[in-house]
Amino acid sequence: MTPALKAAVAARLAREITGTRDLHGGDIHSAYRVDLRGGDAVFVKSSPGAPRGMFTEEARGLEWLRAAGTLRIPTVIAVGDDEEGPRFLALEYLEPGRPESAFDEKLGRGLAALHRFGAPAYGFEHDNYVGSLPQSNRTHATWAAFYREERLSPLVRRAIDRRALAAGAGAKFDRLFDRLESMVGPSEPPSRLHGDLWGGNLHADDRGQPCLIDPAVYGGHREIDLAMMRLFGGFGPRVFSAYREAWPLADGHEGRVPLYQLYPLLVHVNLFGGGYAGSALQALEDTLSHG
Repeated sequence: MTPALKAAVAARLAREITGTRDLHGGDIHSAYRVDLRGGDAVFVKSSPGAPRGMFTEEARGLEWLRAAGTLRIPTVIAVGDDEEGPRFLALEYLEPGRPESAFDEKLGRGLAALHRFGAPAYGFEHDNYVGSLPQSNRTHATWAAFYREERLSPLVRRAIDRRALAAGAGAKFDRLFDRLESMVGPSEPPSRLHGDLWGGNLHADDRGQPCLIDPAVYGGHREIDLAMMRLFGGFGPRVFSAYREAWPLADGHEGRVPLYQLYPLLVHVNLFGGGYAGSALQALEDTLSHG
């Protein structure tokens, strides 16, 4: 932790820092355990290149998830988002532990409860970020319109402009967009989504209970969280069966998995390059052939 960041955190918390320790696992930000006079500890994430507002928006997203009162979400302690000085987010420090025996069941049922708590609209009250990519949350009357206009279409255009996707991919996505209304599944009220639910954003606390971190929240179709969980692994089969026991999924949900994996795959195409382009185009082909 740099001296400037340490001083900024101490000033914002109005506490003396007695020690810091680097933590590993983040792809974008640096992360630290910060020990305070009196024995408390906080988690701090920071990045020199973080745009103004990124950590404020993440903090608001965490509080939005906490409001559902389902799975454990770390408490926001402080946000440093000034024009000058280091930008950071300070959170409750979750001491890591080993998942207890009912971890997967509690995660599945807790996620179903989080989704069922609901959201006011398809979208969110402000834009935010997924990874380091800006994420537009402009609201729409239907899920299909939101998924097309605020999720898939902007990332397809961005990837083609950066030549991470071939120009011809645009015509294939246009075929999907023309049929999207009939492919997104039965109408459901918007769910309260984590928005970036891969295994790295799941944590077991010192009691072995599931906790969710690093969200990219919005109101949307619950199947997109579940599809992303299946994309990169890290979630056992009991998570999904417990979810379905708590809140059954609509008919045809298995066939919609590639459709809802398209967004995280396009995020990866834009963040990490064309190595993910083949996976995104395969998910597109699977979606079109199924529909």
